[in-house]
Formats: sequence, C-alpha cells, structure tokens
Amino acid sequence: MKRKTETGNATFTFFRPMEIPRLRKRVKYWFLNGICKCFLRITSPADPAGKKYHIAVCQIFKDEASYLREWIEYHVLIGVEHFYLYDNNSSDGYGHVLQPYLDRGIVTLIKWPKNQAQVEAYEDCIRRFRDESDWIGFLDVDEFVVPVEAHSLKKFLDMFSRTPAVLLYWRFFGSGGRIDRDLHGLVTEDFTVASAKLYTKGKCFYNTHYDYLWNDPKNGSMFHMLWTKVCGHSVPPADIFGRFLFENYYPATKKEIPVQLNHYAVKSFMEHREKDKKGDVFYSRPTHGDSVFFGRDERCSVPDYQIYKYLTRLKIRLQDESLQKRSGAEGEQP
Repeated sequence: MKRKTETGNATFTFFRPMEIPRLRKRVKYWFLNGICKCFLRITSPADPAGKKYHIAVCQIFKDEASYLREWIEYHVLIGVEHFYLYDNNSSDGYGHVLQPYLDRGIVTLIKWPKNQAQVEAYEDCIRRFRDESDWIGFLDVDEFVVPVEAHSLKKFLDMFSRTPAVLLYWRFFGSGGRIDRDLHGLVTEDFTVASAKLYTKGKCFYNTHYDYLWNDPKNGSMFHMLWTKVCGHSVPPADIFGRFLFENYYPATKKEIPVQLNHYAVKSFMEHREKDKKGDVFYSRPTHGDSVFFGRDERCSVPDYQIYKYLTRLKIRLQDESLQKRSGAEGEQP
C-alpha cells in the first residue's frame, strides 16, 4: 500500500495515508458527488423563506477583548450581519468592547460557563437561532474569511443555496519573526507571512434551511465537518469547490480559489504563550506550547496580502467608531 505522509505537528499533516489506489478513489468520489448533487437538486430546502439575517457567525471566546473589535468590524465589512458570541468565563473586561454592538443589535451575547463545551455551544446556537439567519458560520476570533476570486461572501454563499454546509479551507499565518507586538495594531495588517498552500481543514458555514444531524459521531467536531440530514439521509459538507467530503478532506490543490480562511493561529511568540495560558474551549489539555508555535511558524514562508484589499475600509470603520466614542464622551463633559 502506497503511503505519502509528512511528519511533524499534526496541524500540518497535509498528506494523509492513501488507503486505496488514487484512480479508484477519484472514481468513487466522482460517483458519490454526482449522486449527492442530483439528490440535492431534486429536494427542496426545509424552509425556503428568507430570514431576519442572511449571514451570521457564531463564536465561543475566552479573554479575547484585545481582538474582538477588529474581528467584528472586519466581518461586518465583508457582509456578516449578526454575531452570536458565547462568553466562556472571560475576565478581561470584554464588556466595554461589545457594548456598542449590543446596543446596536449586531451582537447577541450568551454566557457559557461550561468548560471544553465548544461543540455544545455551537449546537445550542443552532437550536436557538437557526430560524433567524439563512447561514451561520462557526469561526474563532483568529479566523478571518477572505473573498479571493469571489466578489463577496454573500455571492459566494449564494452559489451554495442548495448545499447544506460549506467548508472554507484555512490558510495559516505565522509570526513573521515577531517576538512581541503592540496589541493596538491590527492582526490583519501585522501578519502577512503564510503557509504556501491551503490546509486541508477549515471551518464550516451551515445552511439553516436544512436539518442538522443531531446526536451523531460524525458531528463530533462539527465546526470542521458539519453533517446535515436531508430526507432521512446524512449529507456531508461540500468544500469551496463544490466537492462533497464523504470520507475525509480533499487536498485544496486548485490555484484559483473563491475564498480562503485566514487563520492567525500563531501571531507573535508572546501572544502565543498567552494563548496557552488561557486554556482551550475544546481540549482539556494544553495545546499551544512552544513546540506547537515553532511547528506552525516554520511552515509559513510565503507572503499573502489578500486581506489587504479591505484594510483601508477596515481602518476607516475602526477610526469612525473611535471618533464617535470620543465625541460622545466629550459631549458629556460639563
């Protein structure tokens, strides 16, 4: 049996064991994809009516006050209309960051004190809010959706209106040699050195017009591989190229991609150490030690400026918000 693997940190195992011949595997996936596409074409979504929001995002966070504002403003800029944010025992004064968004109805805040209950939080979001939004994406605060060939996130997702879930592939970003940095700077501006290719994992956007597959091991890490149920049949997510992921992830090998998911998992060396101290919302053991930092960082050697096309507008949005707050504070002074 031919095996092609890359050793090192599991985060960057780009090639997985090839357990069946390459041609046989291609024929099998071609056949399964054809069946799935035909099946979805002749079945109607569970609820074809439009909802309050077209695109929303769900996130569980812990002590991320320094990063929330940039993340929210950026995703509003590219078309996200609402955010369901689950606070996992934060103690860093995040409330002052979120209050303006709560006042404007952009954010719904849920207290989520359970430890290592990320999937449970996301499934709670589906139960409570699926009737409010056509699409719900499941992202972390260090993940930014970047349209590349697609003109916008909305137009990209609209191409998948008859697809129950879509997986966006990660592009990892490294430290760029930064030991530490000023946290007033933008993550999206400060880190531009990325992995040479897309990773074969990412995060999913869920089309809420289809039923979620409840109580099934397939959804053990549903933010990576979100399975749904259509007319009694289990349906896997499709990737950004429309390929359904029945057994595992396809290699993201195509040069022209509609969107990528910038994953700033490393940031600076000291930020990564602080991340490790916070703990993880999914794993009970430490997962962000120095060896993980170097294992990820040393895979990032290619400049990537795709997100820079939004930087000017993002800075204007952030500046306008700051000016509004400043002028409001000055107006209250006697």
